[in-house]
Amino acid sequence: MVIPGIALTIKDVSTELVIKTIRTDGIAIALLKDGKLSELHNEKEENDFSVGDIYLGRVKKLVPGLNAAFVDVGYEKDAFLHYHDLGPQVKSLTKFIKRTTTGKQTWDLSEFQQEEDIDKNGKINDVLKQGQHLLVQIAKEPISTKGPRISSEMSLAGRYIVLVPFSDRISVSQKIKEKEERARLKRLIQSIRPKGFGVIIRTVAENVKVAELDADLTNLVKKWKTCHRQLKRAKPPTKVLGEMGRASSILRDIFNDSFTSIVTDDEELTDGIREYLQNIAPDKEGIVKFYEGKVPIFEHYGIERQIKGAFGRSVSMSKGAYLIIEHTEAMHVIDVNSGNRSNSKEDQEANALAVNLLSATEIARQLRLRDMGGIIVIDFIDLHKAENRRTLYEKLKEEMSDDRAKHKILPPSRFGLVEITRQRVRPEMNIKTSEENPDGDGEVQAPILIIDDIEHQVDAIMQKVNKPICLHTHPFIAAYLTKGTFKSIQMKWFKRYKKWVTIIPRDSYKFLEYHFYDKKNKELELKEQ
Repeated sequence: MVIPGIALTIKDVSTELVIKTIRTDGIAIALLKDGKLSELHNEKEENDFSVGDIYLGRVKKLVPGLNAAFVDVGYEKDAFLHYHDLGPQVKSLTKFIKRTTTGKQTWDLSEFQQEEDIDKNGKINDVLKQGQHLLVQIAKEPISTKGPRISSEMSLAGRYIVLVPFSDRISVSQKIKEKEERARLKRLIQSIRPKGFGVIIRTVAENVKVAELDADLTNLVKKWKTCHRQLKRAKPPTKVLGEMGRASSILRDIFNDSFTSIVTDDEELTDGIREYLQNIAPDKEGIVKFYEGKVPIFEHYGIERQIKGAFGRSVSMSKGAYLIIEHTEAMHVIDVNSGNRSNSKEDQEANALAVNLLSATEIARQLRLRDMGGIIVIDFIDLHKAENRRTLYEKLKEEMSDDRAKHKILPPSRFGLVEITRQRVRPEMNIKTSEENPDGDGEVQAPILIIDDIEHQVDAIMQKVNKPICLHTHPFIAAYLTKGTFKSIQMKWFKRYKKWVTIIPRDSYKFLEYHFYDKKNKELELKEQ
C-alpha cells in the first residue's frame, strides 16, 4: 500500500517553508526548523513517476523465480511488481478495470461484487498474465539504473485520512494512544465512509471535528472519481491520476501549528498554497508570503550557504566536532570525530557522550536532508559505560522519530557501530559542493567549505602543539577569517584554545591554498580529512 508521507509529531520549534522557482527544472523546496535547513526537495516541472502516482500499465514479463512481474508504465525501464505488493484484493481490482473499460462499472463500489483475496503465499503466474492491463501505484521512484517499484494495492492519501478502495477495514494510527479518541474517530468514519472503501485514520486526525474529516473524505472520493473517469478511456501505459505537487504534499504531510512562515518567489504558486491552506488550516493563511526581493530567495534566507555546508564530505558541528560522510554502492558510512576533545582521562567518557549526542541530532538531519536510504553504518566515538550507550541509542531514536521514511535502528554493537536501515523511495539528494578552479583546470572544493576544513585542521593542530601557530593563506580567505575583529573566526579560535593563530595573507598563494607554520617557521603536518 502506498501512503506518501506520515504526519510528524509537533515539537516546540519554529518551522518555515521557502520555495524557489527554477527556470527550467521546476521548484526547490527548503524546510527550515529554527532557521536550520532540515529538508531539501527538488521537483521538476514534468516530474512523472512520483510516489503516489497511479498508472494503467501492461504486464510485460512474469519472473516466477523472483515471484514478481515487470510492468510497462511508460518509463524507459519496466517497473518492478513483487507478488507481496499485489495486495489481497488484486482480483477485485482486475475485475474493476475490465468492467470500467467496457463501460459497465461506475466509480461507486457499494454494489460491486468483490472477488476472493489471493493467497498471501501464492505465485505470481497464478494471478497475472503477460499482456494483462493492471492499475498500479508508484511506491518507489526510479533510482539509478532501476525502474520504479510499484504496488497494485491502491491508496489515496489526504490530510487526515487515507482512502483504500476494495476494503471495509477502518484502522487508526498507533500514535493516537487514547482509547476514547480512537473509538470516536472510528465511529465517525464508519458513519461517513462510502461502502466498498476502507479508511486509515492518520495521526493528525486526533481531536479533529467530523466536518473536517468529511471534507477530507469528500476530496479523496473526488480523486477516485477522476481516476475512474480517466481509466475509462486510458490505453496502457498511461498516468490516470497524479499525486499533488511536492509543495502541497509536504504541507499535507507535515503542516502543523509550528509553521510560522511559507515564502515563495512565484505569485501563482503563492496563490495555490494560500488556497490549499484555506482548506486545511484557514487560520494560517496569513503566513503565506510572496517574496519580491532583488536578492535570490535562497540567498536572502541563508539557504544556499547552508546547502554548501551541509552536503560536503565533511560536516561541521559545534565545539569543533564534525562528521565524515562516505557513500558507496552498498551502503553509507558516517564517522563521528570529536575535534577538540579533552585529553583528560576523566573527561573522555563525558566528552565522548556529549559529542555522540550532538552527532545523533546532526546525523538524523543529514539522513533527511540527503534522503539517504539503504544501509547506514555510523562509527560513534567509543563509549565504555553501558548506560551511556543506552542514552545514545535513545537519543538517536528520538531524533529520528520525525523521519517520514520507514527506518530501523539497531543498538550500538561491541565495536561502537550503529546500523540503520532507511527506506529509499526517491533518488538520494546529491548537491555538488565543488566549483570550477579559478587558478586552472578542473574543480576545487567550494571556498565556503575550505573554511570548515581550516577549522578542523586548527583543531587537530591545537591538540598537539602547545604554542601559537601561524596560518598562511590567500588574502580573500585571510580577510574572511579576520573579518569583524572581536567577533571574527580568528578571535573565536583564541577564546576556544587560549592560543593565538596569526593569519598572514599571501598574494602568491592560489585561491584555496593554505599552510600552517610554527614560531620557527617550520611547516606543521596537517591531519588527514
